[in-house]
Amino acid sequence: MNNEYRRARRRKVGYNVEVFDTMTEAVIGRLSNLSETGMLLIMHEPLMNDALYQLRLSLPDQLGVAQTIDVGAHELWADEAAAPGQVWIGFRFIDVSPAHVAFIREWVDAPGGHYV
Repeated sequence: MNNEYRRARRRKVGYNVEVFDTMTEAVIGRLSNLSETGMLLIMHEPLMNDALYQLRLSLPDQLGVAQTIDVGAHELWADEAAAPGQVWIGFRFIDVSPAHVAFIREWVDAPGGHYV
């Protein structure tokens, strides 16, 4: 298996971006950082370990227009956050349309970003 996804540049998110489970339409967490190959969420409770999820989030494009992104994601790990009742959860993308990958790449590389 190729582990190149672990080397992708990750941009921190400086504002509230809710992430939805498309199967339940419920907000499951907030986006902490994003790369074209995965993301880190802040959640209030852990998910099922090593499971697959269909997730949706919206990010502004260069003109400030919200773009909705759907991804299939594999939950890789979870860890308690420093704040009580919060959990960090890392995901690897397993299914993203080419157009959404291109948008994420542009968003990550846009000027003014802070990186992990």
